[in-house]
Amino acid sequence: MEHITLLLAIVIVTALVFDFTNGFHDTANAMATTISTGALKPKTAVAMSAVLNLVGAFLSVEVAKTISSGLVREDGIQPEVIFAALVGAILWNLLTWLVGLPSSSSHALMGGLIGATIASIGISGVNGGVVVTKVLIPAIAAPLVAGIAALLAAKLAYKLGKNAGEKSSAKGYRSGQIASAGLVSLAHGTNDAQKTMGIITLALVAGGALAPGSNPPVWVIVSAGLAIALGTYLGGWRIIRTMGKGLTDLQPQQGFAAQTSAAAVILASSNLGFSLSTTHSCSGAVMGAGLGRKGGVVRWSTATRMFIAWGLTLPAAGLVAAGAEFVARQGDWGIAAVAVFLVASCAAIWFISRRQVVDHTNVVADDTDSAGVPAEPAGVVTTAIAAVTPPPAATTAVAEEADDVRKTTVHASSGAVADPARPAGATV
Repeated sequence: MEHITLLLAIVIVTALVFDFTNGFHDTANAMATTISTGALKPKTAVAMSAVLNLVGAFLSVEVAKTISSGLVREDGIQPEVIFAALVGAILWNLLTWLVGLPSSSSHALMGGLIGATIASIGISGVNGGVVVTKVLIPAIAAPLVAGIAALLAAKLAYKLGKNAGEKSSAKGYRSGQIASAGLVSLAHGTNDAQKTMGIITLALVAGGALAPGSNPPVWVIVSAGLAIALGTYLGGWRIIRTMGKGLTDLQPQQGFAAQTSAAAVILASSNLGFSLSTTHSCSGAVMGAGLGRKGGVVRWSTATRMFIAWGLTLPAAGLVAAGAEFVARQGDWGIAAVAVFLVASCAAIWFISRRQVVDHTNVVADDTDSAGVPAEPAGVVTTAIAAVTPPPAATTAVAEEADDVRKTTVHASSGAVADPARPAGATV
């Protein structure tokens, strides 16, 4: 193994933490639709996704090379720059996870790297051509291509299954969803695990432990694959809920169309070395599939919040990373301060998330109406019921009045009407 200094070790550990957050942040990409349509149980789905993410990490290194030797200049980049970049990416991942928004872990990493590099050596340290051709253009094209493909695939699926019974057709597509979800998981491991491989390789080059232009060492590939698989297994339930039920209501045919389209786009991009956002691809495919069914709708209020998060990812992660780089370059105390800030921020976000727990037991709960508006909390409903419920005395009076009306009706049907005020046996 290459000579690893203490600073390099800190950077590598932080990179693997990012990889871990990438795993649970992006689990929804592969499994949200499979879980929401009932094709797989939640825990089974994330376990399957974790294994295939690990396998996918070994299939290619093209994206890793884009990160390690294409996005920024290798010369002049110090390990603390990469450390700062990872801080920005991790915090953005956790913040968007907390609010359940499927933003791009890939763009968070690249935004952090760009921001920290500019803060360190200036704008000349960023390869603008690579950013445009392999980051920005795919960011716009991927959701559009995946969405259009999913829309057409969903329409085709319904057309092919129109002569089959609804139940048998849905059952067949649920089985297909399992296969297509596995393909997305494999693609996610191929694409996203490589980004951590690339960032660790860049750190090793910056620290003098590897020659410029080197491929990721085997131990880097293995560790990155294991980290993203472990994060995937824990499940990003908040984002799974948004992707599976918040954007649109999917039937098995639509779920199959969405996952197959997203997997095709992601795998093609990985082979071309594009640092594609799997989140953008899968979200676009889900929306396209939602529109592919007659009467299907997309909840544009949720989609709009998601689009805003996409637009903020690069600059937000970059700004945090630039600030972290400024502090980290002050020396050992600066690196320690940034590390403490990162740990404290992660802990705070985790504690806030405990106020409203979302896990495998309630991830598919129907807590939104047809417009995607969250249902009122139980306390609000209970209070409302109490407000319109009459007191016991009033309830008794109403019941007695109803009983009198019933007696009057019965007697009327036999030709006599009973008056509660008259003695028994009296007639009108």
